Amino acid sequence: MFEQELNDYWKTVVDTIQDGVMIVDIKGTIVSVNKGLEKITGYTKAELIGEPCSTIDCNICKVVRGSKGEHWCNLFRDGVVDMRRCVLTKKDGRYIHVLKNASLLNDAEGKVMGAVETMTDITEIIEKNTQIEAFRRELRSKDGFQGILGTSGPMQQVFDLITNVAHSGAPVIIYGESGTGKELVAAAIHNIGSGKNKPYLKVNCAALNESLLESELFGHVKGAFTGAYQNRQGRFEAAQGGAIFLDEIGDLPLSTQVKLLRVLEEKVIERVGDNQPLHIDVRIISATNRNLKELVAAGIFREDLFYRINVIPIVIPPLRERRNDIPLLAESFFRRIRLKNDKNILSISNQSMEALMHYSWPGNVRELKSALEYAFVTCNGSIIGPNHLPPDIFLNNRPLPVEEEPRIDRDEIQKSRLIEALERAEGNQSKAARILNVSRVTVWNRMKKYSIKPVRKLDV
Repeated sequence: MFEQELNDYWKTVVDTIQDGVMIVDIKGTIVSVNKGLEKITGYTKAELIGEPCSTIDCNICKVVRGSKGEHWCNLFRDGVVDMRRCVLTKKDGRYIHVLKNASLLNDAEGKVMGAVETMTDITEIIEKNTQIEAFRRELRSKDGFQGILGTSGPMQQVFDLITNVAHSGAPVIIYGESGTGKELVAAAIHNIGSGKNKPYLKVNCAALNESLLESELFGHVKGAFTGAYQNRQGRFEAAQGGAIFLDEIGDLPLSTQVKLLRVLEEKVIERVGDNQPLHIDVRIISATNRNLKELVAAGIFREDLFYRINVIPIVIPPLRERRNDIPLLAESFFRRIRLKNDKNILSISNQSMEALMHYSWPGNVRELKSALEYAFVTCNGSIIGPNHLPPDIFLNNRPLPVEEEPRIDRDEIQKSRLIEALERAEGNQSKAARILNVSRVTVWNRMKKYSIKPVRKLDV
């Protein structure tokens, strides 16, 4: 008997392995299994030994059994199966993903005695990857415009304006408080426009002193100043044919403002230390969190430059003026942070969301994201509560007026789509998942969330 020839010590070793191990004879009858295989398949050793290997319903073996040829199994023809992903059906009907390896067993004379297969359960990895991809699809598709989130009226107006100005070559200036997303708006204008495949460069006008800023923008020639050991191309040259984003333009020194005005009027620049004009074709997108009219009145900002860059102004509303976007933004940041975090935090409580809605958000969207990152650090449970939020938000939870604006109930839409998919799939959750382009686990979770009972059509 083939099973009796197995080494008792070998059986002890194999039973300690978490992966499933199965041995079949040349007819495909199961002669030995380890405890790992029992755990993976749900069948007991007694239920498997003596049965055909088709008892473990493997999707890649179906193709093998359906093919014609002298060998009932390709393994006995090819001699090996190496790192093949497949799906098995457990005893309870559930599907599991495994990584299969198989090889023939030969006796001392080289005659084939049977085969051994090992199976590694990778279901959890597959489902986690599927869930991550579902999150990514959701983040890409939900209520977003070029990576900017917002369904409120003020943000829809901003989105419309971005679309309208994107194909214009006129200068654009973006106004907004710190943290409102001015850089995202600038990038959206470039990415939608006809020059989206051209260079797009960014310069923070507040981050450099006057001499360094001019060198950064216009470049310099060798020997122009101490440390100028070679010629250097500036950002305007590097952005030729594309766009340059001048962030915090309100902090631009007056001497640099003069040179920028020449760029706008004559389309030429001069490198620091050189008087040779260079012609450039670059769209200028600028941004500031300051009131440029007040700076003009104070003599800090040139009036002629103001009118040259203020051709198409876009004003981004602060978060406190679009409060109905807070849940959407909070949920998006929550999902993004969760993807990078090992904690099993499932949701934000209603009380926490209410605290977020009532806070004034002086730091705008950037502060909201930081608040969620803080909450992930302080929360040790499965739900983010108000006490997990930063003290400024938790302790100053004063009711503030919330704009009354009709909102689409995304849960109702998601529920109705799920019901419709299940009806089309006649209750089959796998088919419904394919219809919705989500994982089967997502379908099951949503059914549980919306209290939808599984129903299968019966044959009449």
